[in-house]
Amino acid sequence: MPHTRTVGTDGYMYNENTHWGQLPAGWSLEEVAGVAVDSEDRLYVFSRSAHPITVFDREGTFIESWGEGVFQRPHALYMATDDTLFCTDDIAHTIYRFTLDGQELMSIKTPPADTGYDGADMYSVARSGPPFNTPTAVTQAPDGTLFVSDGYGNARVHHFTEEGKLLNSWGEPGSESGQFVTPHDAYVDAEGRVYISDRQNCRIQIFTADGTLDNIWDDTHWPCDMCRGPDGNLYVAEVGGVFMGDPDTSRPAARITVRDQDGHILCEWSDQDPMDSGQYFSPHAIAVDSRGDIYVGEVKKSYPGGRAPAGASVLRKYVRK
Repeated sequence: MPHTRTVGTDGYMYNENTHWGQLPAGWSLEEVAGVAVDSEDRLYVFSRSAHPITVFDREGTFIESWGEGVFQRPHALYMATDDTLFCTDDIAHTIYRFTLDGQELMSIKTPPADTGYDGADMYSVARSGPPFNTPTAVTQAPDGTLFVSDGYGNARVHHFTEEGKLLNSWGEPGSESGQFVTPHDAYVDAEGRVYISDRQNCRIQIFTADGTLDNIWDDTHWPCDMCRGPDGNLYVAEVGGVFMGDPDTSRPAARITVRDQDGHILCEWSDQDPMDSGQYFSPHAIAVDSRGDIYVGEVKKSYPGGRAPAGASVLRKYVRK
């Protein structure tokens, strides 16, 4: 059932709407791995359902769907400034670029790199490899080049030309500076700095385009996805310790943070009990539209025990007050 509440503080107040979006009768999103907003504030939802891409207007009215039969497992979505859509299919080891009506423009697809990954435990990655082994996200820099976080079965960031030619890669397994355990998302700012959500290390590492480490934000709760809002701030979905099924309740809770360009938290809201109505269980994706409204997608199967409670929300909208 829909659940509403007010979240946020200090000039960043939002009305939350759970179960947002009006699907055709009999449809279900199942799990929302990615969300992205185009230049007309339409929301694109990348879900692990029979209809992988579903499109809504800003009021939640269903517009169309596409991508049926194309993807093995949706993982992340990125909207380029030219209104083309990048889709990451993790277990297919593939990055796609589409028009907004689903016409494929390019793809980068590889056989899985030999990294020692056992297919289940990201800590089994013994060494870095070339692209890809279960990539997690792609983003585009202001110069048009692409950065891919190669994440579950690798510990690497790859830099490509816009056409998909590999330029360079960096990273290796571990928790030292510049190393990764599940690089889960990539974001590039206007100055070309590359922000990598180093999820299992509970930090965001920031690099120059050649892979030189510039800074580390080490106050995150297992970051999954981040984006820039129209106010210039950064919005981060952080899944918290419950994402891995850790019964230790002292683990940090899932939350959303709004941060300035230096990483300082301007606002956050967090949920300690993901079983409670309206609470998070695994916020995996985040997007912000031109009015500052926020969309959050969640993946239910990552909940402890293999499934979130029946009827749990996988797509919610936060309307800025």
